[in-house]
Amino acid sequence: MPATPAWPPQSTPRLFVDAPLAPGPLRIDGPPAHYLATVMRAKPGDPVKLFDDRTGEWLATVTSTGKRDLMLDVVELLRPREPVPDLWLCAAPLKKGRVDWMAEKACELGVARLVPVVTRRTVVDKPNGDRLRAHMIEAAEQCDRTALPELADPVKLPALLRDWPADRTLFFADETGGLPALDAMRAHPGPAAILIGPEGGFDADERAAIRALPQAIGIGLGPRILRADTAAAAAVALWMAAAGDWRS
Repeated sequence: MPATPAWPPQSTPRLFVDAPLAPGPLRIDGPPAHYLATVMRAKPGDPVKLFDDRTGEWLATVTSTGKRDLMLDVVELLRPREPVPDLWLCAAPLKKGRVDWMAEKACELGVARLVPVVTRRTVVDKPNGDRLRAHMIEAAEQCDRTALPELADPVKLPALLRDWPADRTLFFADETGGLPALDAMRAHPGPAAILIGPEGGFDADERAAIRALPQAIGIGLGPRILRADTAAAAAVALWMAAAGDWRS
């Protein structure tokens, strides 16, 4: 006898819904409806996975399609919202494209909170929050994540340091040298954040102010000079391996 196919199939589309999900009818419109109806060619009876960043991931089926919307029947909870490692990524906004990539990878890697930090050499003072959130939503849809990173408002570096939580370690990527990142992260488990500077790096006064913070630990990311977005992804990956959910 042939094996019964898995239900829902692995190819089932996933969508983020910005509202608490529960069993029952659900109307989808706008770009998500266009994606399901036009791109995925969904038809009545087809399965759809939904997640809401609140309760978890749900299975729904298409009940009807229209020109601008479609109706779903939310059937059952597939899994609860995932536990999120307590890691913040505090990073200077970069130019369009690179900052989008950084937000996308932060979501894929499991960051809990993304904090844009304005420094003296920051090129972009006001990143487009709606665009960054859209990139994180798309990343979560594709990588099976059921939780979205919180996107904080931009904050200037002096204010970030002034209000820094006493119980959170701040690993900052110091281009002048620091402790080996993996060793430092293993030695300091618990709530943490990673601070990444702009393309030109921190200036001397900023570096001194960061080092003066008791919770700050300077880390090195190898012998090569990394672009800011690459450094962010590398540092987050190291923390996930040392103290996050890559250990299990």
